[in-house]
Amino acid sequence: MPFLSSLPPSVRQYLLVTGNYWSFTLTDGALRMLVLLHFHTLGYTPMEIALLFLFYEIFGVITNLVGGWLGARVGLNHTMNIGLTLQITALAMLLVPSSHLNVPWVMAAQGLSGIAKDLNKMSAKSSIKLLLPPCAQGALYRWVALLTGSKNALKGIGFFLGGALLALLGFRGAVLLMAAGLALVLLLSMRFLQRDLGRSKAKSRFRDVFSKSRAVNVLAAARLFLFAARDVWFVIALPIFLASQFHWSHWQVGAFLASWIIGYGAVQAFAPKITASFSPAVPDGRTALLWGAALSLIPLLIALALHTGTHTEISLLVGLLFFAILFAVNSSVHSYLIVSYAREDGVSMDVGFYYMANAMGRLAGTLLSGWIFQTAGLQACLLASTGLLLLTTVISLALPKHSEDNRPLINAAS
Repeated sequence: MPFLSSLPPSVRQYLLVTGNYWSFTLTDGALRMLVLLHFHTLGYTPMEIALLFLFYEIFGVITNLVGGWLGARVGLNHTMNIGLTLQITALAMLLVPSSHLNVPWVMAAQGLSGIAKDLNKMSAKSSIKLLLPPCAQGALYRWVALLTGSKNALKGIGFFLGGALLALLGFRGAVLLMAAGLALVLLLSMRFLQRDLGRSKAKSRFRDVFSKSRAVNVLAAARLFLFAARDVWFVIALPIFLASQFHWSHWQVGAFLASWIIGYGAVQAFAPKITASFSPAVPDGRTALLWGAALSLIPLLIALALHTGTHTEISLLVGLLFFAILFAVNSSVHSYLIVSYAREDGVSMDVGFYYMANAMGRLAGTLLSGWIFQTAGLQACLLASTGLLLLTTVISLALPKHSEDNRPLINAAS
């Protein structure tokens, strides 16, 4: 605590927000793996397990829309703490006797967890803009990249943690430990997080959640197709393909996906250095356009390798490595741009609207992944991913470019 008190206020608040977000993300990843593995051992079918996570994704869309407005009304410190409280409640719901852990009950708990996750994410991403002056765009890019990248790395670590806790403590013991840990984080957050952080000075109307900024709307559309392009092959098609075609065990599949997410998160954290090696300026619409175009080539090349049978396993894994790197840079650039584009007064509403589009992309990609893979296979999923990425690239043509002072031209595009 004395160490925190000695830091500049903006750095202290950034560390508190990041620590809060890290703790939540770690338990979120662990909870997903706990639920998946535990209910698999109970004999639930794959479709029943998939239904357990349906509300998690659906409520993500709703929460990002409503949560941004709520953050502007009551402050981001409150929405972040509400998210932690809801996650603790969701964990507590899973502590009931096993006979009560039926599909509707667990779906409700996962829905609550989905609301908690997006409240916490929206609050963390929005608050960073308020901790830096408008002229510090380079620092803003680095802070957003570090927060986003570390979050995804910790989510992957959470997958490992969930499996380890399940083996060591059992389902109830693991859930109880995570709930206790989050309760401690909540107490620290309530004590030290800046009061009224992000509360709008003007009275926020609910209709204001639909952004009036052309730049934000264009970026939200690009984000929707970007994440649909990832999940159309990653969420369902890839794990089943690895298990059925390469005969990987469940543990091998889980470990690979966790490692992929950790690596993807690490690249996100270093995205400012990667983009700076091509251009010293902070990202703008042109950056999103070029990196989106490069990414669209990867699933197409993987699909061609699978079609020709050219070292199928090696081609797929190497292709996934390049996809992770380019996708991570794209995601980091987008995450910086939305924080940069968002209005100062009521930042959470623009960020919430943007992440609503992100959640819609994940939901659409998940549904398309199951349908396309079942009807046409992994190659078709990869071709669909290519098409969605091309849409992302075309939409990015409309994003603002830099002005002469090296700041994005927001007003001209609003």
